[in-house]
Formats: sequence, structure tokens, C-alpha cells
Amino acid sequence: MKHALAPVAALLIGVSILLTGQGLQGTLLPVRASLEAFSTVSIGVMGAAYFLGFTLGCLRGGDLVGRVGHVRVFLAMTALGSSAPLVHGLFLSPVAWALLRTVSGFCFAVLYVVIESWLNERSTNENRGVVFSTYVMISLSVLAAGQMMTLLYDPFGLQLFAIASVLVSLGAIPVALSTSPSPEIPQRVEVDVRRLFRISPAATIGCLATGLANGTFWSLAPVFTNSITPEPSLAAWFMTATVIGGALSQWPLGYLSDRIGRRRILIAAATAGVGISGVIVTSMDSLTFISANVAGLLWGAIAFPLYAIAVAHANDFAEADDYVMISSGLLLMYGIGAILGPFAASTIMTWTNAAGLFAFTGIVHLCLAAFVMYRMLRRESAPDEAHMAFGDALATAHTASQVYDEEIQHLAEEEN
Repeated sequence: MKHALAPVAALLIGVSILLTGQGLQGTLLPVRASLEAFSTVSIGVMGAAYFLGFTLGCLRGGDLVGRVGHVRVFLAMTALGSSAPLVHGLFLSPVAWALLRTVSGFCFAVLYVVIESWLNERSTNENRGVVFSTYVMISLSVLAAGQMMTLLYDPFGLQLFAIASVLVSLGAIPVALSTSPSPEIPQRVEVDVRRLFRISPAATIGCLATGLANGTFWSLAPVFTNSITPEPSLAAWFMTATVIGGALSQWPLGYLSDRIGRRRILIAAATAGVGISGVIVTSMDSLTFISANVAGLLWGAIAFPLYAIAVAHANDFAEADDYVMISSGLLLMYGIGAILGPFAASTIMTWTNAAGLFAFTGIVHLCLAAFVMYRMLRRESAPDEAHMAFGDALATAHTASQVYDEEIQHLAEEEN
């Protein structure tokens, strides 16, 4: 393991620092927006703006890396990304914050492209699972740590914005000073959603639904907790509980999907998500600090692993040349869902109350379960010999960089 991680140690250290800043601002901004009496719709628009920028970054990040290389793009995006939190603290306007969230989304999408393409090139088939498992664990851990840092200062002050900015900036230092060779410049790529849907309709809709539910959660969960108590501590603990729940259930659900089938697990998890969302909605008025965090833990345990399972299902039906296109296409579907979700959920929350967030996620999970069940009646499962182990699928699910493999250039020829 030490030998596998040594070539990317500096990069992983940088990632741990900058994603701590990302976790802090991801929780701080909705909390501060609620305290400033921004409307729920405005907060939803800011969440959608982040994922709009994220989607643009997924589509354009490859071109940037292809022009100037990984290191320069990484340094440029950390510089731009670190400026956004400070400007948030200076201009308390929903319009300005939406624009800044678009910038942040673009920066972090490009950073993820750089990080994951770097990890992909510096790992081999024998150690890629170890490398990406370490990357996923670091990502979840530091995001949770960043969320808890909202308890350090009063969110009305500028201190937390400054800390988030400093952390993102410091993340560039290990990469800038690393002596490890940088990856090769990637090739230009295309995304083919129609081909993706033909390969796996269930996975395509699954990733779209996951973006709708999870993207909405990240944008509006602090608004939900603020309706329970205005104390920022609940928002920090609640967001952390969901991340912990997702981390704990990722491998058990993946193991079960290897044994009894991806679509069965998608249906079971989505159905459980409907039930958990229903419990949260009906018990909204009686939720306490502890019960809210337990609900968040359970919801995260069901909702967060759905994306990786959907990706694994798509790869079960894919040929070797399809892996690149599938990775890029499913990431794009997630981004589209994460753009649209906050608009719809914030509207429902405005018509009803803060529990409308989980009414929306329950509807999304119900539609997902129904669609996957319908697909099970139309097509049998992938043959056992084509079944990809979930460990490999998890690496694929977190590797946006694979869209830059030169094999994508042959896809158009195969279609003709």
C-alpha cells in the first residue's frame, strides 16, 4: 500500500487540505444565507448555480488540462477557488452569491478532473483500488471535518470565510512543490448520452435521480436544520452524520450488489429512501438534535451509495471501449440532476415547509425505484462473467478523468 500511494502522496495531501475548505464553505454558505433571511428559492438557486458551474467544469476541464497541463490548471483553479469564499463574505447578495457559486462549481469540477486523472495515471490495475479507496476515504473524512469547522466561529463574521479561503489556497502547496512527474496531457473527448442510454437506461436515470436528490440535499439541508433550530451546530452535525452514513454503507451495499444484483439493490435502497424521507416529513415538528442526526445518518447511508451502484450496473453491460464514455456521461447526468433539483425542491419548500426537501427526495427515490423495476421486466441482468466487482466500479465512479482516454476517439467510428 505504501508503494502504491507514494507517487501520489503530495497530491493526496493537497486534496485533503483543499477539500476541508470545500466542506466548510459548502455548509457555511446555506447557514449564513438562512441567517441573512435569503429566501428558500434564492438558496436553492445558489445550489443549482454551483452545479451549473460544476457541469461546465466537467465539460471544459479536459480542454484546459489539454492546453497547459495538470499542474498549471490545478494551481489556477485553487487560486480562483480560494478567492470565492472571501468575496462571499464581502457581498451579501443572493445574485452575487449565485454567480460566485457558479465560479466555485466550475473550479472544483476542474480540480476533480485534474486530481482523478492524476491518480488514474499514477496507479496500475493492481493498485488502483487501493489508491482510489484511499482517495474516497480522505474525501469523505475531510469534507466532514470541514463541515464541523463551522462551529469554530460565529457564521455572521468573516472568520469562517477566511478560513475556507486559506485552506483552499494551502492545498496548492504540496502539488506545486512535488517532485513526482505530472501526468501526460490528455486527449480531447466527447460525451454521447444517447449511446449511454442504450447501454444502460437504469444507470443513466439512476445517476440523474441521484443528482436530483443528493445535489438538492447539499444545497438545502442547512435550511432544513435551521427550521429545527437556528443554532449552526445542528447544521454541522447533521451534514457530518449524512457523510458518515454514506461512508459506512458504501461497501456493504456494494458487496450485496455483487451478490444479488445491482438493480435489486437500487430498488431496495431507493425504496428505503422513500421510507426514511417519509418519516422525516411526518415527524418534522418533533425532531430533536439527536433524532435529526440519526435521520441524517440513515438517509445518507441510503442515498450516497446509489451513484456508485448505478455506475457499476452500467459497466456490467459495457464493452472495453465504453468505459470512458460511460464515466463522462454518468457524471454529466448527475450534474444535470443537481442543477434542476434545488429549483424544484426550493419551490416545494416555499409552498409547504422545510420538510419539503425530503418530500422531494422521497418522490425522486420513488420514481427511481419504479423505473428500475420496469427495466428489470424489459432486460435480464448482465451475465455473471461480465459482472464487474464493486471495488473496481467504485474507482470508476470517482474517476471523471477517464473521459480523457484516447479510446474515446474510436467511438464515432464504431457508430458508423
